[in-house]
Amino acid sequence: MADGTEPEAHLRELVDRADRLRVEGRYHDCDALLREALELAEESAGPGSLITARVLNSLGVLHKYTGRFDESEKSYRRALAIIETQVGEDHPLMADICHNIGGLNHARGTHAQGEVFARRAVEIRQRTADPAHPGVAADKAALAALLCGLGRDDEAERLLCEALAVFEAELGADHYEVASTLHNLAAIRYARNETAAAESMYRRVLEIKQRVLGESHPELGLALNNLGMAVWKAGRALEAVPLFARAAALLEDGVEQEHPVRRACLRNLEACRRAALPESSA
Repeated sequence: MADGTEPEAHLRELVDRADRLRVEGRYHDCDALLREALELAEESAGPGSLITARVLNSLGVLHKYTGRFDESEKSYRRALAIIETQVGEDHPLMADICHNIGGLNHARGTHAQGEVFARRAVEIRQRTADPAHPGVAADKAALAALLCGLGRDDEAERLLCEALAVFEAELGADHYEVASTLHNLAAIRYARNETAAAESMYRRVLEIKQRVLGESHPELGLALNNLGMAVWKAGRALEAVPLFARAAALLEDGVEQEHPVRRACLRNLEACRRAALPESSA
């Protein structure tokens, strides 16, 4: 590099900076920086290098968040091929990429396909890390989300409770991973018609994520939408309307127009407004 920095160290810095931008909800800036990093990685380290795989993995995560699922899969698949060639099966990088491919399938609703990768991530991580490591817990939670989509709530709940215990003990009660795990537990409660319990969990999720991410982060959209559904199901449509409206507003510019969460928020907002009309005129 012109400033004397080793190319790989500079690339790692770029990727770390891009990942921070994604966490902050600055998706457009993150995308531009990662594309710059990918070009540099391919030129300086080679298209089959591990640093190139790391950039591709970060692109896959970003594009999953923004709803560009085909681009996400393309990046993940290319990263997976590099990792398989460079480090083999029993390596944390392999667990990372399998975890993320499982997450993409969860976002797409292709839960059975995602389960294969999520289970592979859990198996690898359990062979390479302490059972109480947060990475093992994160893989279990990701698998559980897919199992919920497949209707296997009992196994999912067990895995989520195991993960939650680790996160709270190792990371603290107000950590992002605690919120994510509670979100999936709340979904199980909602599916079982335990509406009050689901609402309480969704409110805690929202509180934690607002503290961690800030009140204008696009990721709050999903928590707001699901809290709105629980409030609406409890018979309080008028109270649910502003939750859906805020969710839709947060997702307006940060994700693709056809992102499934954004579409669900808009659909729920319209239907809930209609349902709330008798309440407001009563």
